Amino acid sequence: MKKPSSSRVTAWQGFHGPNLGYVMELYENYIQDPESIDPEMKAYFDEFGPPQQENVSPTEQVVSAPASRNQMEVMIKAVQLADNIRAYGHLAADIYPLKDRKPEKELLELDYYGLTKDDLESIPAALICPASPVSVQNGYQAIEYLKSVYTNTIAFEFRHVHDIKEKEWLKQKVESGQLAPKLTKEKKVNILKRLTEVEEFEKFLHKTFVGQKRFSIEGLDSIVPLLDEIVSESVQDGAKTINIGMAHRGRLNVLAHVLGKPYEMIFAEFQHAPNKELVPSEGSIGINYGWTGDVKYHLGLDRQIKEENTTKARLTLANNPSHLEFVGAVVEGFTRAAQDDRSAKGYPKEDLSSALAILIHGDAAFPGQGIVAETLNLSQLKGYRTGGTIHLIANNTIGFTTESEDSRSTRYSSDLAKGYEIPILHVNADDPEACYAAAQLACEYRATFQKDFLIDLIGYRRFGHNEMDEPMTTNPMMYNIIHKHPTAKNIYGDRLKNEGSVTQEEINQLDEQVLSKLKVAYDRVPQRKQELEETNPPETVEKGIPKMVTSVPLDTLKTINTQLLTWPENFNVFGKLSRILQRRTEALEGNGKIDWGLAETLAFASIISDGTPIRITGQDSERGTFAQRNIVLHDHKTGEKFSPLHNLSTAKASFAVHNSPLSEGSVLGFEYGYNVFAPETLVLWEAQYGDFSNAAQVIFDQFISASRAKWGQKSGLVMLLPHGYEGQGPEHSSGRMERFLTLAAENNWTVANLSSSAQYFHILRRQAAILGKEEVRPLVIMTPKSLLRNPLVASNGLELSEGEFKSILEQPGLGTENDKVERIVLGTGKITIDLAENLQEDTNYEWLHILRLEEIYPFPMNTIREVIQRYPNLKEINWIQEEPKNMGAWNFVEPRLKELAPDGVDVSYIGRRRRSSPAEGDPNVHKRDQAQIIQKALTRTVEGGN
Repeated sequence: MKKPSSSRVTAWQGFHGPNLGYVMELYENYIQDPESIDPEMKAYFDEFGPPQQENVSPTEQVVSAPASRNQMEVMIKAVQLADNIRAYGHLAADIYPLKDRKPEKELLELDYYGLTKDDLESIPAALICPASPVSVQNGYQAIEYLKSVYTNTIAFEFRHVHDIKEKEWLKQKVESGQLAPKLTKEKKVNILKRLTEVEEFEKFLHKTFVGQKRFSIEGLDSIVPLLDEIVSESVQDGAKTINIGMAHRGRLNVLAHVLGKPYEMIFAEFQHAPNKELVPSEGSIGINYGWTGDVKYHLGLDRQIKEENTTKARLTLANNPSHLEFVGAVVEGFTRAAQDDRSAKGYPKEDLSSALAILIHGDAAFPGQGIVAETLNLSQLKGYRTGGTIHLIANNTIGFTTESEDSRSTRYSSDLAKGYEIPILHVNADDPEACYAAAQLACEYRATFQKDFLIDLIGYRRFGHNEMDEPMTTNPMMYNIIHKHPTAKNIYGDRLKNEGSVTQEEINQLDEQVLSKLKVAYDRVPQRKQELEETNPPETVEKGIPKMVTSVPLDTLKTINTQLLTWPENFNVFGKLSRILQRRTEALEGNGKIDWGLAETLAFASIISDGTPIRITGQDSERGTFAQRNIVLHDHKTGEKFSPLHNLSTAKASFAVHNSPLSEGSVLGFEYGYNVFAPETLVLWEAQYGDFSNAAQVIFDQFISASRAKWGQKSGLVMLLPHGYEGQGPEHSSGRMERFLTLAAENNWTVANLSSSAQYFHILRRQAAILGKEEVRPLVIMTPKSLLRNPLVASNGLELSEGEFKSILEQPGLGTENDKVERIVLGTGKITIDLAENLQEDTNYEWLHILRLEEIYPFPMNTIREVIQRYPNLKEINWIQEEPKNMGAWNFVEPRLKELAPDGVDVSYIGRRRRSSPAEGDPNVHKRDQAQIIQKALTRTVEGGN
């Protein structure tokens, strides 16, 4: 570079605003280390000093106009051009296989900046691209090099990444040439073989099983070699578990080629042929089926990656229903469970490098489904982080029949990820070597920064949505192009032929070998149809939870309680809370009472003392929504945290409690996944209010309630849903119990609504005792709000040390004279406590008995029958509830109560009328209606009926 022969003032003329700022940044680097910058720039600073004008105020420096178009102006414009190539090169990149997008090159052209080739040849290459290869000698060559890098078959977006170290790391990787794969001939042939397997598998299915849905991968064939590379790189980096979540598109191909599901198994599923004898005998592939099953493109798989008979890693493709993106949160839970060491007390010890999550998204679903944003938000939260997820968008530029411009408001389907500062690569799916390079960069970035990375793999969809659609009726322009477009295998085969890596004969041999393997597998499938069998649950499930001991010796409970009320000497618990906690000192003595919060904490402490890890999360789980829990204490002077449960001397397993983000769908999905992958762990999710679980309904419907019947996937997850009518309006009353009861069948879960703290203690301990066993099932508890501190709900120490969980409780003092009882009132939860509070001491209730239904499902038919049979003169059975008649448990219990009722005994309902809204908005109206319900239940009618 020629240095201008001028004074210091004129040397820096023309630098103002951002231009001056850029040169100032270079000068700061020069001051710190003169040898770190380009030699010609160093010489410039050596002669002229810092970039400022003499005898001119800072304000005038910023606004002054250039005196002439000099060399420095050219440099600044060249730098601007280079930066715009980095920022906007993706707009002109070769990332669309169908060539149906016009490249936007304006910001990348010299004319836009008033530059010429000669201008650029006179400035140093290092100023434009310090990481460029040595063959790049000047500014013009540097600009052309950057264009070749940023507008090729990989396009880069990482300008939105705020962390300077990450951004510079990415820029160095991209511009240094390290990203371009140096593939051996053997590696290239292996990629071609993989593409051949992918394509021939789809063609075989298409011809053999005409008209059957398979959600073909064709058009995104390179996703398989891309996944191969991610898995391989991750295992080499030490990952012991790799979990994949994906929807339907390409799932069968991924199952076959990445997970290693035998072709025979897949063919048998298409033919409805017996397939259990086709499972590999060595047991390296885990295939589970429930008793009702699911369609083949929803099913998942476990595979052990072995090397010299040694298991290197576990590879899992998660089962996924048609609710596409919800599986992402579940897979994140899988992954965190694999990363946590729960064997010692305190919080689990994380090893984020030991497991990896890979999520494959649809291009319409990624921006279209809110659960994606919820799940992305978990990535850097301490209770949910998994050390970075590698995201792939299987982008066929169409959703069902809807093209991109009608399915999102952004240019790219990946744009949502920018809000979470996730680096994005857009990759042409017809270039498998670009896919290979993208996979390597994703793995290296994840390993270096433990953050998410996204690859937007852009291809197309060769057929309709499910091979039965005719896309020419809805997307004719796109499919006119697709019908003429060669496959990725053919494109890559021609490329390797042209460079001399393979011959046409070798390509033909590959085709023949793969097709032969498919035919052999097809011939192995039994030609008979699978016999239709009754789709009943296993006997262990039908029998229900066995009777078990859940009591804990009183002395043990006292020891635990003492430790729960002990914190470091200099730890300053807020005075009001300290006094509340200290009241628990006498709770296990004599007439002491154990409220809901203490019963729960004692249950937790005894469970981890038995060696069962616990994880509880929710939006306020450390304190509890109603300030009832307080298992994490805060020093009100220093802000430090302390949990007695982490310091329990008897603890033999970890205890994790995390306040969650304000999300239900992703967090519940995460906890479900955690529990499935760590079945020995008692995992609890608590809704802030029970009705907030509405936002997680897909997880309840498609995963928790039905996963065992569909996929053989067991869970012991506990869901705590605050429920109770206290005049707080429609959104803070009902946990929507009726929805869980509607889903209840085949002993798929337990639904409980408890009225004593001892019952809560025992049901938690019972749940912990069945974890990992065939009898395990999820547990839904409608937890209390106002009852948390109600004396009638509190229990004594003996109920914990000698008691057990009971499916029903009888109201003390009632039903003692069998032949006088004419009415039995049954209810569940808070309403039964309201009844107890309204029993008058001076009133004779010999005609009445009250039963509290603690476990609604499975419904305790035999237990209730035994009670009813005690009363020969019974005239009526009333069901009482707070919820409107079309909600709550009434529709569930009514047919069961009618079956139990003796001849001539009327079964009737006491409660609110049918409503569209769960509760009244006016607390006074609520109180009036509640009082009327209670009065009706406790008032004897003239003829003994209602």
